[in-house]
Amino acid sequence: MRSSASLKTATLAAILIAVPLAGAYAAGHHKGALDATAPTDMAGPRVEALVQQVQGVHQGIVDARQANHITPAVAERLEMRTARISQVAERIAASDHGRIPAAQYHDLLRRLDNVDQRLMIDTGSGFLMGDGADGGNYPNG
Repeated sequence: MRSSASLKTATLAAILIAVPLAGAYAAGHHKGALDATAPTDMAGPRVEALVQQVQGVHQGIVDARQANHITPAVAERLEMRTARISQVAERIAASDHGRIPAAQYHDLLRRLDNVDQRLMIDTGSGFLMGDGADGGNYPNG
């Protein structure tokens, strides 16, 4: 009887030790599948509007570059600013279940508008200030 109890105890101990180790091995073996975070669905009117605005500014940069209205260096600088805004938007949406809160949305739109204004100034089509009374009109920005 005593050997039967020892055998049960030893078997139970072996199982209790083996199960966590097997789980750890499986987790290490399939690490990529378990560690990958599920992509956040970016949805909603703010996200879609921001994506469309980013695409519009990007297309404006491409068009201006192709028409030789801006240099490759200027186009690259504007594209980098646009890409940063897009990355921030994605990061915010990922941290808030695919949504962008109103305050952050308006800040991103303001930053994107600044890039768009810079593009317009660099291409010579920016809004002009002044009435010319002092010798000319000046770009707004």
